[in-house]
Amino acid sequence: MATVINLKEIKSIVKNIDVVAAMEEGFIQYSNGNTVVPPVGELLFEEPKGDAHIKYGYIKNDDDYVIKIASGFYDNAKLGIPSSQGLMLLFDQKTGVPKAVLLDEGYLTDIRTAAAGALSAKYFAPKEIKAVGIIGTGIQAKLQLQYLQTHTPCNSVWVWGRTKVNAEKFANELGTDFDIHIAESPSELAKHCNLIVTTTPSELPLLKAEDIQKGTHITAVGSDTEHKQELESKLLEKADIIISDSIPQSKSRGEVYRAIKDGEINEDQIIELGTALQNLELQRTNEDQITIVDLTGVAVQDIMITKAVYNGYIKK
Repeated sequence: MATVINLKEIKSIVKNIDVVAAMEEGFIQYSNGNTVVPPVGELLFEEPKGDAHIKYGYIKNDDDYVIKIASGFYDNAKLGIPSSQGLMLLFDQKTGVPKAVLLDEGYLTDIRTAAAGALSAKYFAPKEIKAVGIIGTGIQAKLQLQYLQTHTPCNSVWVWGRTKVNAEKFANELGTDFDIHIAESPSELAKHCNLIVTTTPSELPLLKAEDIQKGTHITAVGSDTEHKQELESKLLEKADIIISDSIPQSKSRGEVYRAIKDGEINEDQIIELGTALQNLELQRTNEDQITIVDLTGVAVQDIMITKAVYNGYIKK
């Protein structure tokens, strides 16, 4: 019978996992062709607005395979429940026997995404960070800020949210650990920050090319469907380095997809994250470069974090 691991147990185990290192290993395995990761399964909802993603795959010659179902329903806050929901399923790769059900309620998706953001900043952010800009005020916005501190610590933070109430709540919850300023617009935020993370489900660009100062790094997290877009396409044309977590996925979703569709960049300009992690020449080489990492979320991240939690559980 499959082991069932609940959210409380999962949170306890994750505290002892180096998730950033796990994501780095996973992206390298992916870009080196050592994984089988089919296209994302997707359900889009209108009333209420939401989406569900099914991501699955395995690392070759490994013990397991993973199926992850995660959703985001953006009116859930009105019901007093988190917007992110979901679970992870772990199977024996040799027999197909179910090994574990991780009832994470979307938590592990949030954590692995935040860890990928921290990994992106570790390799592509400028050495001297003046201030961190966070666009969005939800759980992912908070986790991105917290996980950034592992490798790119910075106490000065600017935040922009869809409403001032949301931004003020964000500042109140995290203000004891950071010096948080509330921006009136994404443009104002960009004037003060050279490390920016976007975490919204926006379908209209929030950051424009003219907003971004030289030397800025942007990690774009929110655009994980073909309809979402947080960065103006001309902003990618302005960038010196454009990284995608998955080049195949960038053909149908994310900031890279929209910029190519709009004719602002070409596919051959894109570097896959796992490839760049292994080659210093593909990473930031000076403090004036504008760098963008487009994270649409890859199943290998779910494989890595699911395996790590399961291994942590059975070793208890």
